[in-house]
Amino acid sequence: MSIGLLGQKVGCTQLYTDTGEVIPVTVMQLGPCHVLQIRNNERDGYEAVQIGFGDKSRSRASKSERGHVALIESKRRKSLGAGVTLPARANCEPKKFVREFRIPSSDYEVGQELTVDVFNDVISVDVTAISKGSGYAGVMKRHNFAGQRASHGVKKCHRHLGSSGCSAFPSRTQKGKKMPGQYGADKVTIRNQKVVLVDKENSLLVIRGAVPGPKGGYVTIRPTNIQPVPKSNQWRITKKETVPKVEMVENVVSEVAKTEKE
Repeated sequence: MSIGLLGQKVGCTQLYTDTGEVIPVTVMQLGPCHVLQIRNNERDGYEAVQIGFGDKSRSRASKSERGHVALIESKRRKSLGAGVTLPARANCEPKKFVREFRIPSSDYEVGQELTVDVFNDVISVDVTAISKGSGYAGVMKRHNFAGQRASHGVKKCHRHLGSSGCSAFPSRTQKGKKMPGQYGADKVTIRNQKVVLVDKENSLLVIRGAVPGPKGGYVTIRPTNIQPVPKSNQWRITKKETVPKVEMVENVVSEVAKTEKE
């Protein structure tokens, strides 16, 4: 499996395919991502590639975050690290969003820059993000319960759960019972989303369908691991001039950057 990328959700729009069909799409800004660390079996017990997205101001980054990407000289480090070979550093700015991909790491090196063109030959992707939070919700909203009757005999409990326990045996509530609670704000993965367009100039990836989370939310995208692997993509757009509202996409990207600075 090839490596994935990190990025941000820009927004939703609609595009015309080469056959003139209108499809709903989500635009995401991916990369450039820097390779921060290479995990290997000898030192870490597993193989993985760690990448980071989004530069973080050094004034807001901790010393450990700055030392993770660049070597920090100090007298104490020289005295304690004598004769110790330190791992390579990427020599880049601290990153806001860091994730690891468990793939063979022989083809990558620390400091390497990854761009959106890694998805040029990819048909479908899996998108992972944090969904929008809806606070504390009842069972009708959270689990799509029908609720109680709205006629005679029901007094002020029309949207209630109803009976949730058991009788004499086992005299307790079963684990996993659907009840009111926190709704949303959880990690969600949408699988097998078709790649519509790869725009290397603007570092944009356009996929068919929806992506969890708000505008500006961080996303993790990797080639899908669904079986059997898709072999065709009828939604792929080959002509870049068919993409409408490019100015809208650029405006949304600039708005996301402004909110981060604030």
